[in-house]
Amino acid sequence: MEEGYPSRRQYQKKRQQGKRILKKLAIHTVMAFFICGVLLMGVLAFAAVAYVRDAPQLNPELLNSPQSSTIYDMNSKKVTDIAGEEYRKVVPLDQIPKKVQNAFLSVEDARFWNHPGIDVKRVAGAAVANVKEGFGAEGGSTITQQLVKMSFLSSEKTIERKVQEAYLALKVENKYTKKEILEKYLNKVYLGEKTYGVATAAEVYFGKSVEDLNISEAALLAGLPQRPSGYNPYNHPDLAENRRNIVLSLMEEHGYISEKEKKEAQSIPVEKLLKKRENKTFYNSFTDRVIEELKEKGIDEKELFTQGLKIYTTLDPKAQSITEKVLKTNEYIEFPDDQFKAGVVLLDTKTGEVRAIGGSRHSEEVQRGFNYATQLKRQPGSTAKPVMAYGPAIEKLKWSTYEQIKDEPIELNGKVFKNWNNRFHGNVSMRKAMQWSYNIPAIKAMMEVGTEEAKQFAGKLGIPLKEVFPSYAIGGFGDGISPLQLAGAYSAFGNNGVFNEPHTVRKIVYPSGKEKSLQPKPVQAMSDYTAYMITDMLKTVVEEGTGQMAHIPGLPLAGKTGTNELPDTIRGSGVTDAWFAGYTTRYTAAVWTGYDEITQESYVRTKDSHNAKLIFKHIMSEVSKGIETPDFTMPPSVEKVTIGNRVELFVKGTAPKRKQLNIDKPKKVEDKEENKQQEVEETEKKQDEVQEEEKEPEQEKEKVPNPNEEKQENETPDTNKPENPGGEKPAQDNQQPGEDNNQQNDDQQDTGNNDKGNPGNNPPGNKDTPPAGDTGGTDGSGEKKEEPATQSPPPRKDDG
Repeated sequence: MEEGYPSRRQYQKKRQQGKRILKKLAIHTVMAFFICGVLLMGVLAFAAVAYVRDAPQLNPELLNSPQSSTIYDMNSKKVTDIAGEEYRKVVPLDQIPKKVQNAFLSVEDARFWNHPGIDVKRVAGAAVANVKEGFGAEGGSTITQQLVKMSFLSSEKTIERKVQEAYLALKVENKYTKKEILEKYLNKVYLGEKTYGVATAAEVYFGKSVEDLNISEAALLAGLPQRPSGYNPYNHPDLAENRRNIVLSLMEEHGYISEKEKKEAQSIPVEKLLKKRENKTFYNSFTDRVIEELKEKGIDEKELFTQGLKIYTTLDPKAQSITEKVLKTNEYIEFPDDQFKAGVVLLDTKTGEVRAIGGSRHSEEVQRGFNYATQLKRQPGSTAKPVMAYGPAIEKLKWSTYEQIKDEPIELNGKVFKNWNNRFHGNVSMRKAMQWSYNIPAIKAMMEVGTEEAKQFAGKLGIPLKEVFPSYAIGGFGDGISPLQLAGAYSAFGNNGVFNEPHTVRKIVYPSGKEKSLQPKPVQAMSDYTAYMITDMLKTVVEEGTGQMAHIPGLPLAGKTGTNELPDTIRGSGVTDAWFAGYTTRYTAAVWTGYDEITQESYVRTKDSHNAKLIFKHIMSEVSKGIETPDFTMPPSVEKVTIGNRVELFVKGTAPKRKQLNIDKPKKVEDKEENKQQEVEETEKKQDEVQEEEKEPEQEKEKVPNPNEEKQENETPDTNKPENPGGEKPAQDNQQPGEDNNQQNDDQQDTGNNDKGNPGNNPPGNKDTPPAGDTGGTDGSGEKKEEPATQSPPPRKDDG
């Protein structure tokens, strides 16, 4: 054999040694897995024992009837139960028809009569059934487990809850008969519309006794427990009908009905089965939002209506009552007609806690109906300017309130932008542009800072936007926003730049005593200098600009108006929407007014476009009575500079430098004023040059509109209006030229949303919405339109 190669004997010996090594390795591996398995089983067993030890006691009283959840106000005082006694009718099992029992058993627990409380086969087969029969055809929990969960446990999808659920289900099966368990379940199960049990649901949905239900009605009810809201036949008849048909198919599969009975029952439209929906009201606008918010936070709806939760909210009953009174009566404002809609949200400026919601003007609105304060989506008009234009410019570029912007015609991608008064004013300060709601400076400000910066700034204030065009600077949003979102954004300006997500719930407490906090964490959305400088300019809007009608004597207040222009197809003077958003150091409110659909007969006339400001004024006045409201405090990051007769604000370190003087000898006391004048000589010279450029053409120097003379009949003249901050008179360059009385308000824009509360698609000839993909937008041109001869002249035309 050649040198270097092993002999056959040596080769076989090495091979045998390799096999022995592999065998040992395999044995060690198996032993390791076995030991790990034992340890894992031990850990799981230990955890299971711990979970079982912590399981709630089997309280018979909790099994017998559903527990209403209770809503508490901001002072932890009970406001109302989510469900009333009339929604809890209980009947014995022998009064519930077999077809009703079988409908629920078919879809919820087909082997109910055979398992001991846990159906292992059902758990494994649930996934297959959902694929075969359609999503939701079968769940993994037995009826006994569902009864336990409804009575004792939360709906959290955790191992702890599942272990406790299985343990308690076995105990329930050991203590009660199958018939007793089924009876308790059918009287306790939540079926939507705030109803518990089949007997109550039969009356609510069909207006009949449970004994009189037909197969189709029984199947409809049996399909509801999985998603009471999603399959609600009033709100989603198509989904409810599909779900009912799945239940009927399962009833046939399990031999409870024939194929003929199934087809006959499936042929009946759901709408024909239902009776007219009843109205139940109690702070509906607020409680509806509470329910929606809890669902958004992952709280199951069935849990809300059956497990006796204590829900501690942010509701201020006094503020809520005031809000509803202002909206639903003519005591404060005489609304034009019953179709005129309004939505209001009142927040705590410092915390974002919602104090009141005015979701409708009508007391007879159906509960869980459309909420104009939280569900509405409309273009915000000029209320967007602080969020989309001037706020980002101050934050990123550190512009001062005196930043000069040239107001001139601009054209972007073939779209010509104009101001609401069809005039241009040359170089204007950012303060003046905000005061009189000029469009061009806002567009230029956003273009200067960049659309991405504007998008990020708005996102930090709770207004997420997929894309941003120049039109967004003046409120020409693609999808619109709600008063709830706008109030949340504005509250950050009044809170030193700290944003708190608007919320109605502080915490919930389970029957076991477990608490769950739902208060969002504060976010520093902008610098304190940005918040204060925006606030200072918005105070000018209310005291001297387009928002004077919302001014409240003696109350430090900042705010902004906003309107959207009528489409060309509408003849008359008015707008599609009118907004006002404002705040004090204590409260923030956003108000929207308008119509569901914009037609020749239903649009906001000019004389009614001020109702948003009046709604704000009355609510803010009432809630501020008897409490001290301090003024906004200027942070160290801001400094004041007097320019002419106006105090302007600069970010610390960016103010114009004063001329340095060489002092040769001490000056006399009487020369101090002369020295001061010399120090600012250079700055004043520049300011005079800018002011000279800002002077309006001679033909525009008309008398400034007197807001007191133009107020509506129900608006008391403001005779106690305080002087401007610092006791200064308005600078000449901050006086608004007189305008034609037929000019429309603000930078009026079109809205183009199709949801309820929104106008339809943009009509032909609309001047305000850019073509798809266009970077242009709402020009806010206020072209003169013919007003019906019977309409009184507009009380003001300087709305922003």
